[in-house]
Amino acid sequence: MFNIGDKVVYPLHGAGVIEAIEEKAILDEKQSYYIIKMPGEVKVMVPTSKAEDIGVRNIIDQEGALKVIKVLEEESTEMSTNWNKRYRDNMEKMKTGNIYEVADIVRNLSFKQKDKGLSTGEKKMLLNAKQILVSELVLAQDKDKKEVEELVEGKINESYENHLTMLEESTEPLAAGSEDTNIMKKFIPQV
Repeated sequence: MFNIGDKVVYPLHGAGVIEAIEEKAILDEKQSYYIIKMPGEVKVMVPTSKAEDIGVRNIIDQEGALKVIKVLEEESTEMSTNWNKRYRDNMEKMKTGNIYEVADIVRNLSFKQKDKGLSTGEKKMLLNAKQILVSELVLAQDKDKKEVEELVEGKINESYENHLTMLEESTEPLAAGSEDTNIMKKFIPQV
């Protein structure tokens, strides 16, 4: 059960604040609803009896916010090379409402966008996942939206640079004079 003023997350929509609990008659059925004010002046009505079943939860605390930032700093996790399967997998993660899964999606799709680009659907998913992530971090850390967006982008860029450095180190050329290098000289003319 949530109360007025509680900061909550509504999966696939982001974080907001419960402004009111109202009884409404919809299709001649009276029900109690949470009125949640979301970012961008959007208000969402969620039946109180089904809120927890559909994944409405309290926002993370300060410690949870630090863990989210750590997820953004990590190396990307493995994703399917098939964009359709990758999209479905990521959508399933987003539906859970788990902020750590959302952070994983943001990091992974950001890396993919920097490497090869994204399909239109994945670009939209990345935008939505970032909005969800930022909205919760704004409320959890009591920070300005722009400040949180810059923090998220900074952590992703830093992580991506580390990713590139690790790739470069793992693909450094073989030492001159090694057997493999000599084989290469046979096929690649030296200038």
